[in-house]
Amino acid sequence: MYLTEEHDMIRKTVRDFAEREVKPVAQELDEKAEFSIPLTKRMGELGFFGLQTPAEYGGLHMDTLAYVIAVEELARIDSSQAATLAAHISLGITPIMNYGTEEQKRKYLPMLSTGDALWAFGLTEPDAGSDSRGTKTTARLEGDEWVINGAKIFITNGASSINMGATVQVVTGEVNGQKEFSTILVDAGTPGFKRVPMHGKMMWRASDTAQLFFDDCRVPASNLLGKRGEGSKIMLNTLDGGRLSIGAMGLGLAQGAFELGLAYAKTRRQFGKPIAQFQANAFKLADMALKIELARNLLYKGAWLKSNKKPYAKESAMAKLYCSEIAREVADEAVQLHGGYGLMKDYDIERFYRDQRLLQIGEGTSEIQRMVISRYIGCFD
Repeated sequence: MYLTEEHDMIRKTVRDFAEREVKPVAQELDEKAEFSIPLTKRMGELGFFGLQTPAEYGGLHMDTLAYVIAVEELARIDSSQAATLAAHISLGITPIMNYGTEEQKRKYLPMLSTGDALWAFGLTEPDAGSDSRGTKTTARLEGDEWVINGAKIFITNGASSINMGATVQVVTGEVNGQKEFSTILVDAGTPGFKRVPMHGKMMWRASDTAQLFFDDCRVPASNLLGKRGEGSKIMLNTLDGGRLSIGAMGLGLAQGAFELGLAYAKTRRQFGKPIAQFQANAFKLADMALKIELARNLLYKGAWLKSNKKPYAKESAMAKLYCSEIAREVADEAVQLHGGYGLMKDYDIERFYRDQRLLQIGEGTSEIQRMVISRYIGCFD
């Protein structure tokens, strides 16, 4: 229903890249916790970063489903590379594309759509995760400059040498006794803006995760993204679309884990036959395939709704929740099929098992998705 020849072409292109260029180095990059600039640049050369950017800014201007498929196919092989793409497009490019002035779009989008530079999304803070309105980072207007103070944490694509900056939610005052939230574009290299890589991660070890610090960081007043006081709306609307990309990561990881489990079960022999032929394992694999297909249908529906400018926030939350949970279930079952070998780093399924764990936390926990869904179905007036 949803797929066109263009979508099939994107899937083939990304799958070929993932299998030929990512898979041979994924385990080594994970072991070294190394962010790969060459792979990132290569994704840019192939046009992946410009999938949704309008042509006048150097992009391909394809629909949301094409982008979701690209993330899915990368996650089928390596979640770290999928995270780089997903965060950059959904959280990096999209706010500038949707809310930026023409001057801001001309300044940032061409470079961000080629892989020459990455952009980050500064929302989460040490004391503000699920509660996005708990932001404490402040910005005060002094003349024609914003002066920013505070910190952000767990920021994807925030610290590499090709990071160009970040969109940051800040408190710019109070209105009727409530915090006023705004979003500001902060360029890398701005005095008072410090970006620090975070190490020691269990998952997505080859993606770039950062802490951002602002110490009397001064940026031009023209760097305000959207209107003053619209920061929370901008960030939360951006997350609605970002949930589709995390759903795509869950779907792709589940597909990859299923394929690893199936391949192993067909070659591993016990009691004189492949373990896939034991009913317990055959039924396990059948259930995995069923859940993946259901997850794909839900995710693609959400992407189609967004592409066709129809309400999609409920379906986005559902897809993010379900795909994340299915990734957990399938990865766990695939490890079980591998037995003791599934716990060894020599086997890719060990990495898949670790990588899936973030999906129930990032861009809104599974608990937050259930809250969002419950509001849409009328549980709260």
